[in-house]
Amino acid sequence: MSVIVQGLSKEYGSQTVVDQLSFEVRPGEILGFLGPNGAGKTTTMKMLCCYTQPTAGTATVAGYDIQTSPLMVRKQIGYLPEHNPLYEEMYVKEFLQFVASIHKIENKANRISEVIELTGLGQEQNKIIGTLSKGYRQRVGLAQAIIHDPKVLILDEPTSGLDMNQLIDIRHLIRELGKEKTVIFSSHIMQEVQALCDRVVIINKGELVADESIEKLSKRMSGDQVIYVEFAQSNVSLLPFKMIKGVEEVILENGVYIFSAAHDADIRKEIFETAVSQGLTIIEMHKDKASIEDIFRKLTKSVIDA
Repeated sequence: MSVIVQGLSKEYGSQTVVDQLSFEVRPGEILGFLGPNGAGKTTTMKMLCCYTQPTAGTATVAGYDIQTSPLMVRKQIGYLPEHNPLYEEMYVKEFLQFVASIHKIENKANRISEVIELTGLGQEQNKIIGTLSKGYRQRVGLAQAIIHDPKVLILDEPTSGLDMNQLIDIRHLIRELGKEKTVIFSSHIMQEVQALCDRVVIINKGELVADESIEKLSKRMSGDQVIYVEFAQSNVSLLPFKMIKGVEEVILENGVYIFSAAHDADIRKEIFETAVSQGLTIIEMHKDKASIEDIFRKLTKSVIDA
C-alpha cells in the first residue's frame, strides 16, 4: 500500500515544475504534502494519479508503476482534487450510484450506504448536489474518492473554504480513514497539518526541502527565535540589518519584517540600534519561538536582499 516516488520530474517547455522529487509514504501513514503556491504539489499529485505523465523518474503506488500500469494504479487510488468536480445537477445518492457503477462495485447498494454513513451524508443523500454547502460538497467528494475502497488516498486541499465546524468534521473523517489507508494530504493550513499528519514532505520550486516527522521538524527548529518588526517607513533597506550577528534571514510578509535568529541570539537590541542609525521608526517589535508556520516560511521563502 506504500507510495514510492523516485526522481520524479515534470517540465513544461523550458519550465521545470517538479525537479527530481523522491520520497516514500508508508502504509497507514498520513503524509502532509506542503509547499507554497506554484511549488509543484498539484502537478505531483496528478502524476501519481496518472493524469499527467512525468518527464523523468517514476513512482509506484501499492507496487504498480505509474507509467507501465496506470489502470492498476488508478484502481488503488482515491483522489480528491483541489477543485472538487461534481455533477451538481445530480442527487447525492444518484451520483454515488454512478461512481460505483464506473468502478464496477459488487453489492453496490450496501457499499453506497456504508460510504454515506461514513461521510455523514445521511440527511443529504436525497438532495441535489448543487444545493449543498461547501462542507457537504467536500463530503460528497470524499465519498466518491473512497467508494471503491482504495488503498491510497490523495487529497488536495480537502479543507479549503470550510468553516470551523465543517473543518473539524472533515479532519475527523480523514483521521479515521488514515487508520487503514495511506493518505497524502495537501493543505495551506499549518494547524491542520499538525493535527492530522504523521510526517511532512515540503517542496519549494519543485524541489524537496524537508522530509521528516512533524515532531522531529519542530524539535530541530523549535529553539530558533523569530523577531517580528513593523516599521513606520516602507521600502526599508535590510542590508544593515542582515549584518547583525545572529541574523539568519529576513522575510517581509503583510508589511511585517520577520527576522530569524539562532536560539542563543536575542537580536532585538541590535535591531533597535540599527533602526535608529538608519533613521527608521519601529512601530512594533516582539519575539517568539519558531512555530510550524515559521518553519514552513523559512524553508520555502527567499531572503530579502533589498
